Amino acid sequence: MNACLSSRLPVSLRLLTLLMLAAMIACSACSSGEGKGQRRGNSNSAEDQTPAIAITVAKTEARNVPAYIQATGSLIADETSDVAPKVAGKIANVSANVGQFVGQGAVIAKIDDSDQRRALAEAQARVKQAVALVRQAEAKLGLEANGRFNASTIPEVRAAGAQYEQALAELRQAEANEKRYRELVETGDVAMVTYESFKTTRDTAIAKANAARQDLDAQVNTARQNNQAIKSAQANVEAAQTEVGTAQQALTDTVVRAPFSGFISARPVAVGEYVSSASIIATLLRSNPIKIQIQVAESDIPAVTLGRGVSVKVDAYPDRNFAGVVTAVNPALDTASRAAVVEAKIDNPDNALRSGMFGTARITKEGGGTGIFVPKSAVYSDQSTQSYRAFVIVDGIAKLRVLQLGPEEGDSYQILDGLGADETVATSNLAQLYEGAKVAV
Repeated sequence: MNACLSSRLPVSLRLLTLLMLAAMIACSACSSGEGKGQRRGNSNSAEDQTPAIAITVAKTEARNVPAYIQATGSLIADETSDVAPKVAGKIANVSANVGQFVGQGAVIAKIDDSDQRRALAEAQARVKQAVALVRQAEAKLGLEANGRFNASTIPEVRAAGAQYEQALAELRQAEANEKRYRELVETGDVAMVTYESFKTTRDTAIAKANAARQDLDAQVNTARQNNQAIKSAQANVEAAQTEVGTAQQALTDTVVRAPFSGFISARPVAVGEYVSSASIIATLLRSNPIKIQIQVAESDIPAVTLGRGVSVKVDAYPDRNFAGVVTAVNPALDTASRAAVVEAKIDNPDNALRSGMFGTARITKEGGGTGIFVPKSAVYSDQSTQSYRAFVIVDGIAKLRVLQLGPEEGDSYQILDGLGADETVATSNLAQLYEGAKVAV
């Protein structure tokens, strides 16, 4: 309605038109307000009907945490032996391969023993020959095998002794006759010529007795010399027997055996090769126990003593801890790192640990403290923020915590920051949780 037309209408009609327009505007405003109120009511209802996330929960736990020194190092064999033969020769057989476990005394290789067998046979023949010479010398003296020497029992000595006794008897008789006739000459009862005859007989008996004595001494000396020949022959027997023992040892040494139980890590020879006593037949490693060498900082050296407990972990067995003790502490520090090399022996009964593995060792020391631990299932790794998180449950609502993890202990993590003791944490459906989320246990 334009201004000209409205000016022509009566005043009452104009008032009626204005009232109608005002009523329409008021209705429109009321309608708009009711719509907004209805939408707001529907929104509050949707929030009230959001389903709770089902979870499981656990409690954080405060535990005593021992103090320790942690360092990394390499595992090495307790003993390493480059096994070499004792005799030279050609390899006839190899019984062990790389990676094989052999017991102490097990045969690793064998060298051709034909030369050693011939040498043994020759030495045994020389023993027999030397024994035969002993028996011959004993028979010459009239001795039985291994009989005891007595010069008076030798036949030649007995014969010479008998002749000497006879000569002595004749001498005694001749001396008695000479004495008697000398007395008769002095009394004038016997002529001097008769006495001279008996004197000559006495002198002859003296000479004969002396000769018999010399013959006896000669026979005794001969017997003693023959007895020395027996001893010399017996010495030859012993020397020949020594040669037999040497030959037998050389034959035994053709078999190369493991000096201790362990693994073969190298075997650089093959059948047919000629080896000497300087050649390496195999390299043997003793891995039970096995050792780890680590470097400990100068400040921690006073806490490291022999016999101190050690726990070792390796990447190959992430769920296992290997126990051992400190067995050596180098008294000198490295001038560059100011650290000392510490050596520990680790029990390795199943030979799971191998030389060359990289390990992390913890050496316990005096003191300790309290640490907070949670199950591993309560820790969520958020890849978007590169952080570790957990959700603490308070009155059915999830509260987000950012964590700083410590070392693992079994199925738990030690929490260095982010959680306190005796808090309730979610252990399932962590990926669905968020700050303020409703949960149902």
